[in-house]
Amino acid sequence: MPPDTRPSPPTAHPTPPQPAQQQTPPGRTAALRPTPDHGEQSYHGHGRLAGRVALITGGDSGIGRAVAIAYAREGADLLISYLDEHDDAEETARWVRAAGRRALLLPGDISNELQCRALVDSAMREFGRLDILVNNAALQRSHENIEDISAEEWEATFRTNIHAHFFLAKAAARVMQPGSAIIGTSSINAKDPSPSLLAYATTKGAIANFTVGLARLLAKQGIRVNSVAPGPIWTPLIPSTLPEEAVRDFGSNTPLGRAGQPAELAGAYVLLASEEGSYITGAILPVTGGRPMW
Repeated sequence: MPPDTRPSPPTAHPTPPQPAQQQTPPGRTAALRPTPDHGEQSYHGHGRLAGRVALITGGDSGIGRAVAIAYAREGADLLISYLDEHDDAEETARWVRAAGRRALLLPGDISNELQCRALVDSAMREFGRLDILVNNAALQRSHENIEDISAEEWEATFRTNIHAHFFLAKAAARVMQPGSAIIGTSSINAKDPSPSLLAYATTKGAIANFTVGLARLLAKQGIRVNSVAPGPIWTPLIPSTLPEEAVRDFGSNTPLGRAGQPAELAGAYVLLASEEGSYITGAILPVTGGRPMW
């Protein structure tokens, strides 16, 4: 038998400490060190999503880019929603098109219900169908005192992180056919909330609850609803929303001893979108580097 050449999970990717760095929100991939792995060189598709159309929010970078690359290599065309990170979004689209799939980029603020409806309408107009909705975009800010969280920031976090899930799911459910899938992005914070991420963590708990309830509501339509719950993942969100010392040690509190890479979540999103996940609905799938979720 040939020797096993697979890397050990604790050392398969960079380990803390990360270089000192800070960015302004929402952050840019090009400035992130070390450079995150979105599966550009490692993800190999097998036609699991051939002929399908997916809408991914926050698809410009981080987890969203990794999912976009994986979905394209599995055969899906993509509508990529993002706020205003045009350079990152164009890079994601480049990888999608390199896989031979179509990519439609639509900037805009998904905290607005009209924008969410417009995204679904655009998918139907451009592609004629919508099979997969990935609710991934999120707003995160860090505060050490509750007094520092303004009412405006609290409201904006909820509108981006959970209201948009509702707006998009409502619009998508009207046009999706049986066999379609809605996938949310919850977090380890849904179970183990970081005190400094109070607003963000609260919305992630809401997403987990929303997932289970919506799955039961849409089961009769043949639409499956699940969420992925990431642990600490190395994306531009981290140096743009956390203090420098937290960035340096990011991921060290996991049993694997490091942050996850966006590419390490792509398989979970593919599973929940594909026929391999046909009996999975109402589930929260942890990808946490070993931190317990439930």
